[in-house]
Amino acid sequence: MTDQMNEIPTIIAPLDVPAIRREFPILSKTVYGKPLTFLDSAASAQKPRSVIEAETALYEGYYANIHRGVYKFSQDATEAYEQTRETVRQFIGAEKAKECIFVRGATEGINLVAQTWGRQNLKAGDEILLTYLEHHSNIVPWQMIAEEKGAAVKAVPIHDDGSLDMDAYKAMLTDKVKLVAFAHISNSIGTLLPAKDMIRLAHSAGALALVDGCQAAPHLKIDVRDLDADFYVFSAHKAYGPTGVGVLYGKEKLLDAMPPWQGGGDMIETVTFEKTTYNDLPHKFEAGTPNIAGGIAMKPALDFITALGHDRIAAHEAMLLAYATQKLGAINSLRLIGTAPEKGALVSFVMEHAHPHDIGTILDRQGIAIRAGHHCAQPVMDRFSIPGTARASFGVYNDTADIDRLADGLKKVMDIFG
Repeated sequence: MTDQMNEIPTIIAPLDVPAIRREFPILSKTVYGKPLTFLDSAASAQKPRSVIEAETALYEGYYANIHRGVYKFSQDATEAYEQTRETVRQFIGAEKAKECIFVRGATEGINLVAQTWGRQNLKAGDEILLTYLEHHSNIVPWQMIAEEKGAAVKAVPIHDDGSLDMDAYKAMLTDKVKLVAFAHISNSIGTLLPAKDMIRLAHSAGALALVDGCQAAPHLKIDVRDLDADFYVFSAHKAYGPTGVGVLYGKEKLLDAMPPWQGGGDMIETVTFEKTTYNDLPHKFEAGTPNIAGGIAMKPALDFITALGHDRIAAHEAMLLAYATQKLGAINSLRLIGTAPEKGALVSFVMEHAHPHDIGTILDRQGIAIRAGHHCAQPVMDRFSIPGTARASFGVYNDTADIDRLADGLKKVMDIFG
């Protein structure tokens, strides 16, 4: 026998969804007298009890400003805040904790890179390469800095199934391109982009790469060093964590060379009226009092994901995606938007005669929460000549019963609109 034949297949234990649901207090609520079926995690995930309790524990037990006080509460809060940074480092596979900058969210992280690295490095005639799948937060900041510097923003097209046109991507990677910025997973139609290959190709063309990991962080094992990403951003609130806090990862040499974006406390080393010198990483980019409670509560959120296991999460969500694709695909008058072979855990769709907002409203009366609209991704909607979609997105607390309720609810939409 060969060694391969002697290999024992890896068995991935399924998630215990009922036990997971018990960790989320809000999932016991009812809406219009119906049990809550929450299918909007791509917009913002619900919070486990450990995250809620972490914020409460700070405010009730040891709240103080961080990095500045010599007294116990300040030191305890600082230690808890910086423990999160180390957890983030491990979670994304960064080499050093100081490469992990705390921001308000991915939007601020992208703007930070655009307004520091972009202002420092871009010039007239340069190009920033995006894709047609991008969230507005990964379009507008680049347009703003491009207009200022005389650079151009270009977008790689997508195929009819929502997958990226890799031939076009390679052709568009000319020596004019200084940065490629793209979503790891599309928030609007779920396409999983080949991030590692895209980064490798960008580097071969002499460009840097920024990855919007908002939709990937709760679902995939992230390893920024394996990807060789120059910058990687994500928001805590999509990863079962608090709002108002997120992460910008950057390679140390790039961050060191970038100027500060905002001025104020914590980002300084010395200040005189003649000259200010700046703090070391990561504090150079963290001006002012941060979201202390959010930063501390991000740790239990990431710990929650890690404890469940990325392989188990991926297997569970792949099962949900396959089930939802089959279940919704069987509904007359419903058309799935985004059917790429590699997808994240969401389904986006339109229905004949029913506007996405009408679909969302009718489902809401049945206790089913989905997202309806353009999902801050208008170029995607324009690509498919639609005003928007209805989108159901899944998390670790969802099961097939949620999808069954969604399908039943959509049949009621059909009864109303014909």
